[in-house]
Amino acid sequence: MAQPTAPRHAPQGSSGPSSHTRAWAVGGTVFAGVVLVVNGLLDILKGITAVASDQIYTGIDDYVFRFNLTAWGWALLAVGVIALAAGLGLLADALWARIVGVTMASLSLLANFLWLPYQPLWAVVSIGLGASLTANRSVGASSL
Repeated sequence: MAQPTAPRHAPQGSSGPSSHTRAWAVGGTVFAGVVLVVNGLLDILKGITAVASDQIYTGIDDYVFRFNLTAWGWALLAVGVIALAAGLGLLADALWARIVGVTMASLSLLANFLWLPYQPLWAVVSIGLGASLTANRSVGASSL
């Protein structure tokens, strides 16, 4: 007589997530961490460039959100450093990094929207990265 095979699902009484669900959550968190690190590095480079030389970017006279480029550079540098730290924290699976990561992705998206007239191509790239982070729900909800 043939022996019955063991069931392929979790044992009874187990209430934890399946390994498939857990793998997707971990993958989403790694994706968010890497994108946040890349976005933070881009913001740092844009900030350093703006602080180092105002001559690199074109002057805009009638832009509503026109500020001193050195001030914009410092703002982007600060956003980039915090986003980079949050991205590294996400890769290390730190709980604080999930909250800071979502906040910094949103702030980076807003800052790059305001930076759009100064350097449109890189601002659009950063906006896309920030939008992909805010759309990725795993930043704030995975493994909780």
